[in-house]
Amino acid sequence: MSRKNGDADFGDVVGDIALEKLGSGFSFTEGPVWHPYEKWLIFSDMAGNRMHRRGPDGKIETFREPSNKTNGNTLDRRGRLVSCEHITSRVTRTEADGSIVVLATHYEGRQLNSPNDIVVAANGDIYFTDPTYGRMEFYGAKREQELPFQGVYKIDANGGELALLADDFSQPNGLCFSLDASRLFVNDTVRQHIRVFNVAPDGKLAGGAVWAETKGKEPGAPDGMKIDSRGNLYCCGPGGIHVFNPSADLLGVIPMPEHTANFTFGDEDLRSLYITASTSLYRQRVRVPGLRLF
Repeated sequence: MSRKNGDADFGDVVGDIALEKLGSGFSFTEGPVWHPYEKWLIFSDMAGNRMHRRGPDGKIETFREPSNKTNGNTLDRRGRLVSCEHITSRVTRTEADGSIVVLATHYEGRQLNSPNDIVVAANGDIYFTDPTYGRMEFYGAKREQELPFQGVYKIDANGGELALLADDFSQPNGLCFSLDASRLFVNDTVRQHIRVFNVAPDGKLAGGAVWAETKGKEPGAPDGMKIDSRGNLYCCGPGGIHVFNPSADLLGVIPMPEHTANFTFGDEDLRSLYITASTSLYRQRVRVPGLRLF
């Protein structure tokens, strides 16, 4: 475990490292999302083409199969599941009755690459990244790319209009808002860094300077990303989960035994990190809670 600015900073945020394995034997886990009121966790086994649900009793069961190799998941402001499908290049929403509504598939007549990770703003607008990983055989379905770029998009909450916000990424991946929602952080897996954008009143983005880099010799790269209730930013990277303070200083790395793709805050106090790492699902307790999704 690497640390910067003194052990106390990292210890105050994360605390002692006590990793618990909750399940294993999956193909490639991703997209965990915690429902703060119904107390369940949904996560994707992307390469296995299914989604799983861990209920309040701790049992893990199949939630959806096939899942179109769904990757990222989140909840909208009404608690509905919103997902990124790799095989179909769709963004979808699951209604209370289990029916699936398609929110986005194409941009200017061309199929999206493969929506990857997703967040919802306070006003209901949906932001997602669109790298090409879902056009690779293991992570999705091998096929030619139709768009000439890898972008970040917004689906308008009123009317569902799709807007391209940025197209200068190599492979955009994880994203999260700042505490006051005035900024949007987006990482780039290939370039191994995190960028920050200012969010305008109309939801569009400006800026995009590099905010931090995830450095290290261990396996891993920027992927899932979340912010806690004090504004500390957690991002997958070499060796595990990198934790930055609001000033972009690296506080430390939560070491993981497997390549880590994503995580979410959960449990009653939102002080548990549910971590999807290759073949397994883990839980790690932290000291600073995360944020409720709605």
